[in-house]
Amino acid sequence: MPDLLLELFSEEIPARMQTRAAEDLRKGITNRLVDAGLVYEGAKAFVTPRRLALHVAGVPTRSPDVNEEKKGPRVGAPEKAIEGFLRGAGLASIDEAETVEDPKKGAFYLAKIVKPGRAAEDIIAEAVKEVVETFPWPKSMRWGSGPLRWVRPLHSILCTFGPETEDPVVIPIEVGGITASNTTEGHRFHAPDRFAVRRLDDYQTKLEAAKVVLDTERRKAIIETEAKNLAFAQGLELVEDPGLLDEVAGLVEWPVVMMGSFDEAFLQIPDAVIRATIRANQKCFVLRDPSTGDLANKFLLTSNIVPDDGGAAVVEGNERVIAARLSDALYFWQTDQANLPDLHALEESADKLGLDLSKPLDQRSARLDALNVVFHAKLGTQGERIARIAALSRTVAEIIDADPDLAEHAAKLAKADLQTEVVGEFPELQGFMGARYAALQGEDPSVVAAIEDHYKPQGPSNSVPADLVAVSVALADKLDTLCGFWAIDEKPTGSKDPYALRRAALGVVRLVRENGLEISVRLLLALHTPALVSALSELAIQHRIEKDSDLPIEQLVEKVEQADELVLGIQAVGASLASTAYNSIIDAETGLMAFIIDRLKVALRDEGIGHDVVDASASAGQGDILRTVQAADALSKLLESDDGQNLLAGYRRAANILAAEERKDTRVAESIDASLFEQAEEGVLNDALSTTATTSHQAIEKGDFEAAMHALATLRGPIDAFFDAVLVNAEDEAVRANRLALLEGVRREIGAVADLSKIEG
Repeated sequence: MPDLLLELFSEEIPARMQTRAAEDLRKGITNRLVDAGLVYEGAKAFVTPRRLALHVAGVPTRSPDVNEEKKGPRVGAPEKAIEGFLRGAGLASIDEAETVEDPKKGAFYLAKIVKPGRAAEDIIAEAVKEVVETFPWPKSMRWGSGPLRWVRPLHSILCTFGPETEDPVVIPIEVGGITASNTTEGHRFHAPDRFAVRRLDDYQTKLEAAKVVLDTERRKAIIETEAKNLAFAQGLELVEDPGLLDEVAGLVEWPVVMMGSFDEAFLQIPDAVIRATIRANQKCFVLRDPSTGDLANKFLLTSNIVPDDGGAAVVEGNERVIAARLSDALYFWQTDQANLPDLHALEESADKLGLDLSKPLDQRSARLDALNVVFHAKLGTQGERIARIAALSRTVAEIIDADPDLAEHAAKLAKADLQTEVVGEFPELQGFMGARYAALQGEDPSVVAAIEDHYKPQGPSNSVPADLVAVSVALADKLDTLCGFWAIDEKPTGSKDPYALRRAALGVVRLVRENGLEISVRLLLALHTPALVSALSELAIQHRIEKDSDLPIEQLVEKVEQADELVLGIQAVGASLASTAYNSIIDAETGLMAFIIDRLKVALRDEGIGHDVVDASASAGQGDILRTVQAADALSKLLESDDGQNLLAGYRRAANILAAEERKDTRVAESIDASLFEQAEEGVLNDALSTTATTSHQAIEKGDFEAAMHALATLRGPIDAFFDAVLVNAEDEAVRANRLALLEGVRREIGAVADLSKIEG
């Protein structure tokens, strides 16, 4: 079958757009081919800085004929309905339609539509033109006087189609004044002349000869291999950076790797800062000494040309730029260790937060508060947030047996590096730089670890801090974020989560699970929420005062009574917000805890535990994530057994009977009266419930959910025997009420361990 080869040749495509563009081209063309009836064998897209290319193998030469029947309205239908039918079927008049008799619905019109197949060349021409004219670039431009928009000026289109045994034809396409051909260009400097190509293998071979490596993965492999070989020759090793490798491969068509160096004096700067500086400004890789693990004063650059001088000029130019950038970084690094010029203005904030202004990092934390740096317009300043996180960190530390003083102190310094020069230049280093500065001013190693790790985990593959002080601060930071945005109703939607609240909630789950913390997140939320809503209330009052302060002062204080009413009104605004925020966070069904449990469900789903099992176990966990997981695991095992399935059936039968009687307002005895038992099975079930209540309660108190579930399993026999031998709806009202109380006991005692009503199926 014939193959399609398409190339869109332009000025340089930004590296960050290339991968998406190649996929958009593949989908755009192939979807249109399939929609037109051309089912192909395979397709692959390629991209370099100057070209988007697509090869589609096994394309039929013609689309198949289509025979279609379209049912229309009944005979005698309104004229508008008939006109719509004719338009949809492509008929000129109703005379072209057939009339079909239906024994039940009467006569109706039927159109038999025959669509002859079309030549593949015509379909391809339409598809390419449409894709080029509507291509979804994130940013595009117009040039000259034409209407066409492209990421950069589009120079030529190559489009050939044909079988391997024949010369392919050029598809006649004209887009934006550009007519398709079978020619392309090679490397901008080494082979700028145009040349003709036939199909994919010929295209790739000639491009290679013209100093263009078409396949992105091959360019990446060349860069990585050459980089490692150059490093090895110097006794060094490459610091691998997959993101940078992807970017550099998108900047060159013919990669040539070279080595440069910088002054050893710059090695006093932290490795991460050197790496960020060289990466961000020159897209270069750094090297390290394998014997020490420290960075070397050398770097690797990737050129797009083969220099005549062996690369001396290119290397020298990069060395000059990197030296200048590292000089800036060194200045930033040294400045951040010096005293701030406005120390006298920080004393009030330092006293409020308990900071030592003789230490540079403490100064910068105080400055965050003194400058009233806004965290969020509805959530107050960074200084206010730091105070909340510090208080919650102490609470968490006390619960998990970490040092509460260290946790509180670490929380007060955790955000300080946001006021440093290095983080201002490289925001991705926040946390890391704070830890470096904390170590320099002699902070406890646990405080240093907490500052560096309190943002973690930032994703499913990111590591989780293990130091308990760091865990305390990380939990407090995430819980304050979640509480705050939940309180102001900035919750995630199905498609949007601008404040990464799902990631924060999953971080809470991972921190608790992977550190084995027996801690009630629901309790932490309940403890933290009053402080948060108090702050929100004050913020609302402040906003209301600022809003009303635009009024003339005479109107505000014309009468004492009016002033009193204004104050009461302002306080009411704060109280209303506080009440709404508290309910939003604490509500068991729709509140923040339910959101966190939802993240737990996602985490457990991959482990084979269903969301309904987690829901059923949440009551036993009582807001403790670790205990909820243990309960879910034990319940999952119970439900896999015959005892578990029969217990579930007995529970549902009891719950259904109770629900039906409750709808009828049937009386249920407040307590079980053994004197009303008429059959032995009633007493056996009552004794079993008492025993199970005691055993399961003790097991849950110890966190032994296997034992608690085993206690539930012992109810299976008595429940089965009860239903086999006892008629619940006895004629005697007292007996019936007593038996319903027994069923209520079944529901209550099982529900205390696991809410089986949540189990699906």
